[in-house]
Amino acid sequence: MRLLCISNGHGEDLIAIKVLQALQGILPTLQMAALPIVGEGRQYQKLGIEIIGPTKQMPSGGFIYMDGQQLARDLQGGLLQLTIAQLQAMKQWLGADDVVLAVGDIVPLLFGWLSRRAYGFVGTAKSEYYVRDEQGQCFERSTLLDVVDFQRTCVYMPWERWLMKRSVCVFPRDGITTHRLRRWSVDAYDAGNPMMDGFSIPTSHLLKPQALTVLLLPGSRAPEAYENWHRLLQGADDIVDHSHTLVTFLTAAAPGLELEKLTTELSRYGWQVKAEGQQQYQKQGHRLLIDQGSFAEYAHRASVAIATAGTATEQFVGLGKPVLSLPGNGPQFTVSFAQAQARHLGPSVTLVHQPHQIYQALTTLMNDPERQATIYKNGLYRMGPPGAGQRIAKILAKTLLAQG
Repeated sequence: MRLLCISNGHGEDLIAIKVLQALQGILPTLQMAALPIVGEGRQYQKLGIEIIGPTKQMPSGGFIYMDGQQLARDLQGGLLQLTIAQLQAMKQWLGADDVVLAVGDIVPLLFGWLSRRAYGFVGTAKSEYYVRDEQGQCFERSTLLDVVDFQRTCVYMPWERWLMKRSVCVFPRDGITTHRLRRWSVDAYDAGNPMMDGFSIPTSHLLKPQALTVLLLPGSRAPEAYENWHRLLQGADDIVDHSHTLVTFLTAAAPGLELEKLTTELSRYGWQVKAEGQQQYQKQGHRLLIDQGSFAEYAHRASVAIATAGTATEQFVGLGKPVLSLPGNGPQFTVSFAQAQARHLGPSVTLVHQPHQIYQALTTLMNDPERQATIYKNGLYRMGPPGAGQRIAKILAKTLLAQG
């Protein structure tokens, strides 16, 4: 028996890696391969996991369901041909006793069903928090889907639940989603969220205005991340122009972004190189550090984040820290996406619509210790403790990988 992991995005790849690493420890002889259907799957390559089938970065970055124009661009970029080739590669690789682990949304879930093999699903794209509060009461909504009452019964649509019912095991993002899916006879397990694996949770968190460190998170998908980088720098300028104390800004750039493009924009916004050969900049006495591969370190150092990111925002919230969310033009981090994310993460996220409103939102937050305490408790509760990858791997070993 072998395992094929199918995922569709940078964040989804990271989550898959946490599970696969844990599986390697439990079943060291298990052969594994990956099919990243969005992007190039660099995280798998770092772990030494074979990638089957073709890979290609689409213009939308995998967010075609948010914008019809993005779908048109992806189709022009060869999406249909790529999908067909990936399906063929999957069927050619899979043997009679092999199994599939789908990580992401309905697309890899559909791949799992089309494989005609036993499959499991790690759902990363939806949470019941998107549509209801802690008490189970639905938020006021006005979309067509709400009129026909789909999402008032479950955030996952009937066709998604149909696919999940045919899987061996499902791992939703959180407990509230797990319990809702169980009502629909889905074999769902509340194992936690692998996003927090590898992080050390702080014992407490209060903002200190005299030593403020701000994390800037532009996201991982190009070219959108470069456009959002402008908005983040404008937000940083709003802090620089109004803060009475010196602030340190940290930027954790995703591995898939070109660092040179980000640093070029820093110069245009008046940031000057502080030390030759180092990615350190200064402006009016404030410091800015930018690096790739330093997210965990920077997340632990920062007090607050300004974000146009998906997975990184959730991980930062999971540390009990506040995020100022600054939505852009998309295709991923639109106003609607940011609103859904804010519902999912609750009081930990403050939606800020324009960069020039950042300092005021930050000041309001810093002057409210009670709110900061609520944010700390909320983040730890909604994202859960580290170790989910190991817990999911153990369940997979007893369920999906016991099929053969």
